[in-house]
Amino acid sequence: MFILIKIPRRALVITLVLLICAIGISGKEMTMGLYTSGVKPLEHVPTEHKAIALTFNVDWGEEYLPGILKALEQNGAKATFFLTGRWAKNHPELVQVIARAGHQIENHGYSHPHPDRLSVAANKEEIKKTESVINGIIGYKTRYYAPPYGEKGNPGMQATAELGYVTVLWTLDTVDWRPESTPEVITKRVVNPAVRFGVKPDKRGAIVLMHPKENTVKALPVILANLKAEGFRFDRLDQLITLDQAGNTTS
Repeated sequence: MFILIKIPRRALVITLVLLICAIGISGKEMTMGLYTSGVKPLEHVPTEHKAIALTFNVDWGEEYLPGILKALEQNGAKATFFLTGRWAKNHPELVQVIARAGHQIENHGYSHPHPDRLSVAANKEEIKKTESVINGIIGYKTRYYAPPYGEKGNPGMQATAELGYVTVLWTLDTVDWRPESTPEVITKRVVNPAVRFGVKPDKRGAIVLMHPKENTVKALPVILANLKAEGFRFDRLDQLITLDQAGNTTS
């Protein structure tokens, strides 16, 4: 004879957390398990270290990339560039320049469609085509995917999960593509982000979204200088994720 006992949901959650702690699974390992399985997008990397990941989504704006790369180099900063396949195919020399500078190159889909409007199969094709183009240029198989328009509906999320990709969004969005986003506004959105939902975003482990725009080129040196003065460093996304307990990075 079985007796059913109703356990409050809160008690179940607490029991699960205690069980996880008991078997030695760290919070970060749990977090990465969720990201790598495609259950949820990566929007922030929990860390106690003053490290930030600058990311650039690129489907246009190649004329501004030299200025961006120069600012990064002058400040000893590394970044992650999410490229569309069509852009990479048309600008293979710039893809090589970015890679030679030590920056991370990842996947932004092939033709910059709306992922939520595509089937799972079509989303997978967008990612795989871009993967093939980038691999053909620099011999690197992309592992991270920034969905166009930041869309995170089921078709795109299922596609990345089945392909073994991590879907990446952002902690801080500069919205630098808007005409009203002056260099000063872009800078403020990163250096002194506004309170959202009653919480001020934690810049430690933040993923910052930017694009190759004229005002971004103007704002970037100021952003780097201000955050360096606060003690921050700028890592590639893969380095930030693998940040060890000593505060070092591995690639």
